[in-house]
Amino acid sequence: MEVQIAVSKVKKYATSTSGDTVEVVERPNGGVSVVMADGQSSGRGAKWVSSFVVRKVISLLADGVRDGAAARAASDALFTERGGKVSATLNMLSADFLTNTLVMTRNNPAPVLLARDEEIKLLDEESTSIGIYRNTRPVITEAELVAGLTVVVFTDGITHAGSRYGESMDFVTCLQSTLDNESPTPQFVADALLKHALKLDQGRPVDDISVVALRVVSTEDVDQFASENLIRRMTVSLPIGR
Repeated sequence: MEVQIAVSKVKKYATSTSGDTVEVVERPNGGVSVVMADGQSSGRGAKWVSSFVVRKVISLLADGVRDGAAARAASDALFTERGGKVSATLNMLSADFLTNTLVMTRNNPAPVLLARDEEIKLLDEESTSIGIYRNTRPVITEAELVAGLTVVVFTDGITHAGSRYGESMDFVTCLQSTLDNESPTPQFVADALLKHALKLDQGRPVDDISVVALRVVSTEDVDQFASENLIRRMTVSLPIGR
């Protein structure tokens, strides 16, 4: 099997920079984590906040700290830095090869989409942003790493999409129609949700939008092409001046 991760982002219309930050880090005991944060408000101030949170989390994960503890530490660090006056949402997806599980850590009112065996589950247990109170705890869900597992997390730009025009986004239906395509890549999944949100916003996003899609896919002919199947790859595409 292989874990594949893709990210699609766009900044709020008429702002200089996105207030969202997404980073990927390898886990010291095997596996990979993707960390996404959305700083309060938008623009450069929000970018500083989200970058501060993500840097804190990935440094702890790289040292072997558990996801929940890393989330709590980042919340306390932001609270201390800004005196409880600034918040951020935080999501982590960790493919832990030591336990063969996907750990989904969430301090974000926006839900997580979990698709498995043609069933899409909305993980929408109440969750709060970090940085406002001490000892803020994340919502943590675990799932076995099995072929066909798809997980999507996003910032609130997705939940706000279409609000300016009296419309709203149906996350589940959008993901279902995307997964109906034969073996969609995680990049296809992330792009599809982002494009639908942009359509609802008529091309002028009302907020920064980030979408992270993670899929577990089966790999065929492992014995015949063993060396090729051990190659790790990462591809990044970043527009310049836009």
